[in-house]
Amino acid sequence: MYAIIETGGKQYQVKEGDEIFVEKLDVEGEFTIDKVIMVGKEDGAVVGAPYVDGASVKASLIKNGKAKKVTVFTYKPKKSSKRKMGHRQPYSKIKIEAINA
Repeated sequence: MYAIIETGGKQYQVKEGDEIFVEKLDVEGEFTIDKVIMVGKEDGAVVGAPYVDGASVKASLIKNGKAKKVTVFTYKPKKSSKRKMGHRQPYSKIKIEAINA
């Protein structure tokens, strides 16, 4: 069984036992994700409009962290104007415990 969930403005296909990186969540321990777009079973799939009624995914937080640094360099030619910046995107690593459909 698999499910397609939405979190942080992105969609992820998950199965039980998967560990995925998502946009940072303000949760601790176990939590549920109610925004289930589709649930796939062996005998077919259930598609929501926009979400499947009564479906949820139980997950637990493994850790919060930051991704590798991305360097952003901007300049204007012939103007001796330049700027160097860096950015580290925060993330949450979660483990999918169960899919309830």
